[in-house]
Amino acid sequence: MNDPRPTRRATLRASAVLAAAAAVPSSVRAQAAFPSRPVRVVIGFPAGGPLDQHARLWGDALGRALGQTVLVDYKAGAGGTVGAQEVARAAPDGHTLLLANTGTMVINPALYRKLPYDTLKSFAPVARTAQQPLALLVHPDVPARTLPEFLALLRKSPGRYNYGSAGNGGISHLVPEMLKSRTGTFMVHIPYRGSAPAFTDLIAGQVQFMAESIPQAAQYAKAGKVRAIAVTSRSRNPALPDVPTAIEQGLKDFEVVGFYGVLAPAGVPAPVLAALSDAFGKVLGSAEIRDRMVSQGADPAFLDAGAFQRFLAGEMPKWAAAVKASGAQLD
Repeated sequence: MNDPRPTRRATLRASAVLAAAAAVPSSVRAQAAFPSRPVRVVIGFPAGGPLDQHARLWGDALGRALGQTVLVDYKAGAGGTVGAQEVARAAPDGHTLLLANTGTMVINPALYRKLPYDTLKSFAPVARTAQQPLALLVHPDVPARTLPEFLALLRKSPGRYNYGSAGNGGISHLVPEMLKSRTGTFMVHIPYRGSAPAFTDLIAGQVQFMAESIPQAAQYAKAGKVRAIAVTSRSRNPALPDVPTAIEQGLKDFEVVGFYGVLAPAGVPAPVLAALSDAFGKVLGSAEIRDRMVSQGADPAFLDAGAFQRFLAGEMPKWAAAVKASGAQLD
């Protein structure tokens, strides 16, 4: 009869296996199961704005690619700073992400003297998800149908017209400031806590001008609730094909294209970062989502984690120069 007691060799072998398993860091063991729970995507602006609309394009598809639910969480305030700070402080396990825009990532660092995060140090870039030209919009009661006509109104009545923005420091704040600096005109800035409330007041006529990403602007312009007088890309946009560029209307080299991207907290494990970046590449590469983006006026310009990191590093000095030239500065 065989002795049921384990031999010394078997015991040693089992002990070695257990010891090896224990020696594997918990972070590595967790990576194998990523994602192990729903993934939260934080947006630093209220619901209903451009980033919210953008997330709705790919949120469900990303969830299917990851095998987990993707939840959108709105943490509005300070031009996206509140949401960015929350993600920078989150556990670097890939389950909390930031969907941010040009303002949050590369304008705020040049605009604010004190910022509770460093774009290149506080985050691990995951993917650039789109590029976004802007439309220059006026309320329908403004007696201007072209950009030169609107600039003539500003020169005739300095301070009579005001513009709304998604908040201090965002691209919708900086572009009008660049326009004012470039043309020697003046408008009063009215900052809001996101694009949605700013648009509400633009439609109501409480503000007369706004610069906003084309996917957000086009639907309102097509409905006649606002009038698009220019786009800030170098060529006309498919979503607003009859609206001339600012360059066409005499503002040489006035080209401003924003971008959206997803970032994780710094320190996220490399395998988790790669899994997230690959999932975004798969989702944003689908013909259906690309076609939907283009029809709304966005450019589905995906960059993976490494390319997005290099892109951000290149954009920082460009926007710092633009902020300096505009004269805009916030404490």
